[in-house]
Amino acid sequence: MKLIIDIGPINVIDIRGIDLNLLVSLDVLLEEANVTRAAERLHLTQPALSTQLARLRRIFGDPLLIPSPGGRGMTRSARAVELTLPLRDVLKQLEAVVRQQPAFDPFADTRHFTIAASDQAIAVLGFQLMQSWAEHVGPGVQLAFVLAEQSTCVERFERGEIDLLIGSERMIPAWTKARKLYDEHFVFVQRKGHPRGLAPLDLDSYCALGHVLVSTSGGSFFGFMDEHLQSLGRARRVVLSVQHFTLVPELLARTDYVSTLPSRLATRYRDVLDVFELPFEARGFSFFAAWHPRNQADPGSVWLRERLAQIAADWQGESR
Repeated sequence: MKLIIDIGPINVIDIRGIDLNLLVSLDVLLEEANVTRAAERLHLTQPALSTQLARLRRIFGDPLLIPSPGGRGMTRSARAVELTLPLRDVLKQLEAVVRQQPAFDPFADTRHFTIAASDQAIAVLGFQLMQSWAEHVGPGVQLAFVLAEQSTCVERFERGEIDLLIGSERMIPAWTKARKLYDEHFVFVQRKGHPRGLAPLDLDSYCALGHVLVSTSGGSFFGFMDEHLQSLGRARRVVLSVQHFTLVPELLARTDYVSTLPSRLATRYRDVLDVFELPFEARGFSFFAAWHPRNQADPGSVWLRERLAQIAADWQGESR
């Protein structure tokens, strides 16, 4: 380990030859003023420590330890005396740095977190995270949500602009670290008081109704549910296509259109929507939180991931 350090008012020396082992050995040598005892403390042989002392003498341009006038032991040179206290202080500081474990205190630290997510993830998980934010952080911790764009997530991760990405498995880059938050399935929704009534939904009715489709890429009238229906030899009547999930509940509440939404999102709007199981089998998906590998052990990132995972685990449809 190479170390560049200021050890006090000494002459300019070539610090490229100084490493941590040499400085530790010098500290013990100056304390003991005896090569044999210092070698025992350092668990080195006496010849090995003598070699290090010779290197230190060349580096500092000073004998550092000289034979005692009495013929027993060694005496510190004036330069060595000058070095003793600054060197001891620096080594203690280095030890503190090495031993210090990184930590994050959400009530005392200052930190800005940015989460990239789809609008449905923000509506479901993000809303509850924001709702409880003041209970779990102090004034120095800020949280921002931005819409996830698959084409830019990699670059934003690399630049450190986002801390977490929340999305389905299709949105998560393979090289990231990820944790599953929950499994999701789709449900059919209509407004309360819809002319269709509350009878169980059959496939014919589902296909005949006017549907609002969410196309996250924008503008498509053929989506995930249409793939399922196509495999059954059926098709539904898609009337409107929007790019954001959170537009749908308000639109349905004011029209007789219907839609197919993720269950957790639909349940959040149960005061204006009736929810039904689909009249056919449809694959669900899983939501994940992903982060850059460099943040794997970062205490702040770990804390944020745990908060999000706890919210996902404790989620209740009636909590708004």
